Amino acid sequence: MRNKITQRIMDMRPHRSALYIPGSNARALEKARGLPVDVILFDLEDAVAPDEKVNARRTLADSLAAGYGPRLTVVRMNALDTEWGHEDAKAIAAMDCDAVLVPKVDGPEDVSAVADLIPDLPIWAMMETPAGILNVNAIAAHDRIAGFVLGTNDLAKDLGARTRDAMRVSLQLCVLAARAKGIVALDGVYNAFKDDDGLRAECEDGRDMGFDGKTLIHPAQVAICNAAFGPSEAELELAKRQIEAFEVAAGEGKGVAVVDGKIVENLHIVTAQATLAKAAAIAELESQ
Repeated sequence: MRNKITQRIMDMRPHRSALYIPGSNARALEKARGLPVDVILFDLEDAVAPDEKVNARRTLADSLAAGYGPRLTVVRMNALDTEWGHEDAKAIAAMDCDAVLVPKVDGPEDVSAVADLIPDLPIWAMMETPAGILNVNAIAAHDRIAGFVLGTNDLAKDLGARTRDAMRVSLQLCVLAARAKGIVALDGVYNAFKDDDGLRAECEDGRDMGFDGKTLIHPAQVAICNAAFGPSEAELELAKRQIEAFEVAAGEGKGVAVVDGKIVENLHIVTAQATLAKAAAIAELESQ
């Protein structure tokens, strides 16, 4: 089960930007078809008012049936312990989407409960509670889990944290668990959607920490996020020079090369090749 699910999600497709869209907002659902995002997180939970929950399921199902091109489509349900959770699960099981996102996952048992109701979709977990962070390895090891989404607003609330640095251990633990199990890890949202410099800094922080991309709350944040989590021209140029230099060194019977005064070994070539492959995947996605 793990190999089939993770292959569907982790097939080198980019996950740079993941935009939340309310499942009840028909206009936003239509506009999202033209946005250059890698992932759309269709929300049935926080972004939908209680009296709109039922209608949102129908609206979203119809919208997904029309398709969203190459974008990865993930639907966030309400938790099973709410009055909407079980009906959400039944509805999502019949939707034309790529994965289901489960909020407030405290442990693998929460994943199993959803898996029983939605047997055929990969499951992504919102990592937004202290219990979830403490159980991150067990959650990542569940054979239905294909991704983590950090819910930094809820996590900060529960921790009493006032800064991003106060949550850094939690963020790093999620990245570690995701890398150990080969699943996607997306950083939390940046709330000040008009603060481009702040967004750019936080995107770069998440990228440098190892996240695959970042969740977003406004279309205006997409371009900055895509740029931060995609390879730069300088990174691509360096990757090509490292590969070329290593090939020359290998042809001379050497195990290492030197580029810009730094040793280049096989492990650096693996990274360089991954950088070029990511750029190719982004180019392919943006051409569709």
